[in-house]
Amino acid sequence: MINAYRAQKRDDPATEFRYLENAHVLGQESTYWHVKVHYLMLCWAIKQRDIKEINGQLIRIVGAALLTAIDDVPIGNTGGSNVHSLKVMPISAKHAEIIIKTKTLSR
Repeated sequence: MINAYRAQKRDDPATEFRYLENAHVLGQESTYWHVKVHYLMLCWAIKQRDIKEINGQLIRIVGAALLTAIDDVPIGNTGGSNVHSLKVMPISAKHAEIIIKTKTLSR
């Protein structure tokens, strides 16, 4: 998310959104982080005046708030409205390693 913020400050919206997608994959197992990333994606969409993304993020914020706690999220999904909200997607080796390390540390 820090990288997304830095891209925003450089006025590089495409890179900013890619970093938010990465943050989404990594934060999906935490209700707080999952909702926060969708909120940041919503802010991005508003700034871009992207109506499709705004609508998609409004729905995804509600879904993230309700479904993350019961472990009902599609793993690997990048979180943007360009992908179906229930589509399971592959996780990169880099992201998988980070997720495993985080789970190990939280035990």
